[in-house]
Amino acid sequence: MKRIARHPLTAALLLSGATLANAQTPIPIDALAKVPDIQSVTMSADGKNLVAIVATPGSNNQDTALATWDLDNLDAGSKVTPSGDRMKFIAANAMKANRVLVIGRQEWTGQLGGCGEGSTNGATKTFVSKAYMTDTTQKKFDEAFADNTRKLGVSEEIQRCLEIAGTSALVNTLPLDPDNVIIRQTSGVSLSSNYYLYNLRSGETKLLFKAGGRATPGLFNPRNGELLTKSQLEPIGPGEYEQRILIRNPKTGEFDIHPLLTTKLSERYTVDIAGIDEETGKYYVLTDLWSDRVQAWMYDPVAQKFDNEPLLAHPTFSIGGLIQGTQPGNFNKILGYVVDGPQREVTYVEPQMAAIHAMLKQAFPGQNVGISGYNDGLSRVLFSTSSAQAAPSYHVLLNRKQVVSLGGQRPWIDGKQIGEQRWVNYPARDGLSIPAILDLPAGWKPADGPLPTIIHPHGGPWARDYAGWDGSGWVPFLTSRGYAVLRPQYRGSTDLGRKLWLAGDAQWGEKMQDDKDDGAAWLVKEGIADPKRVAIFGYSYGGFAAAAAAVRPNSPYQCAISGAPVTDLAKIGMSWSDNRLQRILQGNTVKGMDPMQNTAKANIPVLLYVGDRDVRTPAFHARGFFNAIKGTVPAKFELIPDMPHSMPWYPRHQQVTLDLIENFLKTECFAKN
Repeated sequence: MKRIARHPLTAALLLSGATLANAQTPIPIDALAKVPDIQSVTMSADGKNLVAIVATPGSNNQDTALATWDLDNLDAGSKVTPSGDRMKFIAANAMKANRVLVIGRQEWTGQLGGCGEGSTNGATKTFVSKAYMTDTTQKKFDEAFADNTRKLGVSEEIQRCLEIAGTSALVNTLPLDPDNVIIRQTSGVSLSSNYYLYNLRSGETKLLFKAGGRATPGLFNPRNGELLTKSQLEPIGPGEYEQRILIRNPKTGEFDIHPLLTTKLSERYTVDIAGIDEETGKYYVLTDLWSDRVQAWMYDPVAQKFDNEPLLAHPTFSIGGLIQGTQPGNFNKILGYVVDGPQREVTYVEPQMAAIHAMLKQAFPGQNVGISGYNDGLSRVLFSTSSAQAAPSYHVLLNRKQVVSLGGQRPWIDGKQIGEQRWVNYPARDGLSIPAILDLPAGWKPADGPLPTIIHPHGGPWARDYAGWDGSGWVPFLTSRGYAVLRPQYRGSTDLGRKLWLAGDAQWGEKMQDDKDDGAAWLVKEGIADPKRVAIFGYSYGGFAAAAAAVRPNSPYQCAISGAPVTDLAKIGMSWSDNRLQRILQGNTVKGMDPMQNTAKANIPVLLYVGDRDVRTPAFHARGFFNAIKGTVPAKFELIPDMPHSMPWYPRHQQVTLDLIENFLKTECFAKN
C-alpha cells in the first residue's frame, strides 16, 4: 500500500486544478471493471484506527484485501491482509476495543433446501456472506457473533440453512459503551430473529428482544441498549394489517399502543422513530402523515400527541434523516439533517460541525463532501469527496488544519471524459411530473445536434437514483462514448413523495412504462435525443422495463438491453420476497402487462444477460423470454458465469457485460444510423 499524502487544508484547493487528458477519449472498460483502490473506509469512534477494503497489492486491482491504519502513526502505512482463495472481503467496519468487523463472500453450490433468497425457485448456485471479527493486528479471524444455537444440537439441514442465509448482523454500535454492541441472530430452532447485547471482548451475550412472526424491534436506547419502541403487525380484515408502533412506558415497563402512530399497512405511510430527545423525553419521528414528503416531527409519548408544527420540512424533497451525536461531548444531540434531494444533502446545525463542513466544502469546490466519522473533540475527522465526474476519495482532517489523503476509488479515471449532469423534470402523458437525472457527454452543446440516447431506468422498483457519482459505472461508460443518458424516477420510485410512489401500484409495463417512453419523447422535443437513435437499458426491475419495451407497440426505442430481468410476472406474485412484510406490501403491487404473455409482439432487437449465481432474478426469466422472441426479432442471450445479482462483481463480470452492451449498441441498435 502506498504511503498516504499530507497537505495543509488550504492546499486542497489545488487538487481540482490538475491538467486533464483529452475529454473525447472513451473510458476503457477495464477502468470501470477493476477493483477500486480503496473503499468501505471507516474510523473507530476513539479516532485511533482506520479500516478499509483495498485492492490487493500486486493483483492489478483484481482482488480485495483488508487494510488497517494506526492514526497515531500514519506514516508507517497500513497493515494489509489479502482475501483468501475463495472468501473475498467486500466490506469492513472499524469497531471499538480495537476490533475490526469484516464481511467476506464466497461462491456456494448445492441444494438450497428452503433457505435464503432463491430457495423457492430451485436455485442451486449462490453466494454465502459471512461476518468475521479480527483486531488491528489482523493475526486471527473468527466468525463474528458466533451463533449460540450451535450448542443445541440442531439438525444438519437447519445448520446448512443458517450457513446460507446468514446468522448474525450488527444492529447498534452503542457508542458510549466501551465493550458492547447490539447484534441480531437467527435462532437455529425457530429461525426467528433474536437481539442480543454482545460483548466484543468476552463474546458473552444477553437477550434484549425475541422477535415473533409480526413483532420487530424499533429504537434501542443508544446509551444502554434498552429497547424503547417496537413495531407490531395485527390483522384487521381480509388482506389488511395494521402497523402499530408501541413505546415502552418508563413507569410500568410495558409497551403501550399509540393510536397516532398506528397506520394501515396498505396505505404505506412512513412512521419512523429516529431518536429520542433526552431533555424532553419526546421522540423524533420521520413521517409523511401530513405531507406528500417525509418531514421530521416531535412526538410526546406521555401526552400522546405531536407538536403543532414540524421540526423540519423541505418544500420540495423529503427529510432523509437526522444526524445525532455519537461522542461524549455531543451525544444524542441533533447535529444536522439530511434532505433527500437530487443528492443526499447534509446540513449541519451544530456550530462546530457546520464550520468544519463549510471549510471542507470550500477546500474541495464542486465536490460532495460527506463526513463519516470523527473523534471526541473533532481533532480527527474522516470525510469523503465525490462528484458526478469523480469517484469517491477518502481523507482525514487532522487538528482542523491538515488533510491526509488516503486515496480514491478510481483515480485513473479522467473526470473530463464524463460530462455534465442535470436534475430535470418532465411531464408524463397524464400530467404527472416525473423527476429524472440527465447525463450528457463532455463538451456537448445544443448546436452540436441531437445525441444517441439511452433511457436507463433504475432497479427496485421501490428505489430511486441519486445524482453524483454512478457506482455501477454504467453512466460514465455511456456518456464517455457519446450517449446522453436519462434516468427517469418513474412512478413507483420511492423517497420522492407518496404520490409518485403509490402511482406505480399494479402499473408494471403500463403507466410505469409510459413514464420511460415519455422521457424519451421529452428529450427529442428538447433537441437532446435523436429519435432514430434511442435505446433502453436497465438491470433488475430496469431489465423488466427493457423487456416490456420490446413488446409494446409504437416503441420509441431502436433496441432494448435487459440485464438480470424479471420477465414473467406470473412466476413472482407473492413470492416476491422471503420477507413476509415485503410480500404483503409489495407483492400485491406487482401487476400489469406481463412481457412473457406478449412475446409475439416483440418488435425491436433485444440483448438479455444474467449471472448464473443470480438467485433474485434467476436465469429462467431472461432465457425464457429469449427463447420466445428469438424467431421474431434479433435477440442475444448471455449467461455470465459466477455472477450474482448485486454488486460487487468480479472484474471479469464487468468486463464481459460492458463489452456486451457496447457491441450490441454498435451492431444491433445504431448500426444503420
